[in-house]
Amino acid sequence: MREPVRDPQRLEHILNAIDCCFRFSDGKTLDDLDEKSILYYALVKNIEIVGEASYMLSLDYKYSHPKTDWRSITAMRHVLVHDYYMISKRRVWSVIQNDLPPLREQVVGYLKEFEATTGQPTGR
Repeated sequence: MREPVRDPQRLEHILNAIDCCFRFSDGKTLDDLDEKSILYYALVKNIEIVGEASYMLSLDYKYSHPKTDWRSITAMRHVLVHDYYMISKRRVWSVIQNDLPPLREQVVGYLKEFEATTGQPTGR
């Protein structure tokens, strides 16, 4: 359910999944995705979590934060889940290398916004 009260937790889920991707891929290369299928599937699962948590953010929250391309993030999740046979390992690697770093920065900023407006830590 898309409840505004859960938006901070959804952002935490996004941040945690991004950090898992970074931890799992640290020191690895695209070739490692071919050689280690468990690594590939761990990365895919965490990208799915990023997409699902983004999808579950309240619509008001997403509309008020247009800097983030929520639609593309959600679309990536749908492709990974429903059209998994169409996604390339190169695309997954590109998401981790190019798309997740700026998204992480944005999410950290959004969590700081919540902390500043509510005066309560978000759990980081």
